[in-house]
Amino acid sequence: MYDAFDFIDLLSIDKITDHILYLLLKCFKTPAAIGTAPAHSLAEVVGQDIAHRILVYKRGEKTKRKYDLFRKLNIKVISYNFPEYPVWLRNIVHFPPILFVRGLIKPEDEISVGVIGTRGATVYGKSIAEHFAQDLARAGVTVISGMARGVDTMAHKGALKQKGRTIAVLGCGVDICYPPENRKLMEEIVNNGAVISEFNIGTPPFAHNFPKRNRIVAGLSKAIIAIEAKEKSGVMNTVNWALDQNKDVFAVPGNIYSKASAGTNRLIKDGAIPITSVDEILQTLNIQFARQEKVDKKAMLTTTEIGIWNSLSLEPTYLDVLSETLEQPTSSILNTLLGLEIKGLVRQLPGMMFVKTLE
Repeated sequence: MYDAFDFIDLLSIDKITDHILYLLLKCFKTPAAIGTAPAHSLAEVVGQDIAHRILVYKRGEKTKRKYDLFRKLNIKVISYNFPEYPVWLRNIVHFPPILFVRGLIKPEDEISVGVIGTRGATVYGKSIAEHFAQDLARAGVTVISGMARGVDTMAHKGALKQKGRTIAVLGCGVDICYPPENRKLMEEIVNNGAVISEFNIGTPPFAHNFPKRNRIVAGLSKAIIAIEAKEKSGVMNTVNWALDQNKDVFAVPGNIYSKASAGTNRLIKDGAIPITSVDEILQTLNIQFARQEKVDKKAMLTTTEIGIWNSLSLEPTYLDVLSETLEQPTSSILNTLLGLEIKGLVRQLPGMMFVKTLE
């Protein structure tokens, strides 16, 4: 087994690009072997300049501190020629030569679907992301996303809610939680899947990292689901990577007046597969599973509860608007709504707004 310290040393050397790293690992197999290779062998692979940099490299205190962080966070470095590296990712063009991993990537993660969408997701988009991820997890499908705000966050949460597996692909080092409010979510993902990155620890979430990150999201996924996206966004970049990799692209239809759905509606016009349920995805991908039977929570509702529930949607509705629509006092409607919330059929939002759930 490799020594992670040797990887840290290798990546601390200036001008070691992905391409050079790939060439070195292809020839010498491990970072330890690279570090002990003779000058002429190194020069034949990467040239005199890089060979010299490798030979004169000295381990410093900064590198030692990185090693302490590796041990503290239990970070692994997986080379593309190691058995732990996901073989299905290695099949794409420009696969990352190494991955930094917290958690575990398992062979069953090959049955995976990427769930992507805008950071500025609407209530509708967030609800769909969570609901779809739950159904994917029930089917034994690993949910791939980027741990960003909005759709990504809800996709990971949905998979975890069903005790399913999920993998977050970061545009920064795996020692950095971005966005910072997802720290608890990040730890849950580590314990129920993996947080991975091709970027060295300590790498900030620079904007130019994310388009590169998106090819890994697509590469790990058998298909991509775009839930909400603006016409120009990182979602469209991920879709382009998926198309380059000959992956199916699904898109959820959205409100034609919503900017958050402009991109996904455009994708459907351009040939993406429109979907309204996970069953359609599973059928297209020929994934078989034994679905857990859901309890019909609405079967035991009163006539009053059914009337109020049917007046709600996945878009927020103000209590006052419900009162006007149903011609009932807000006090009685609120009591019914609170009862529906306890039953898991309604969710209250700030400002006395309410939405249906998709449980």
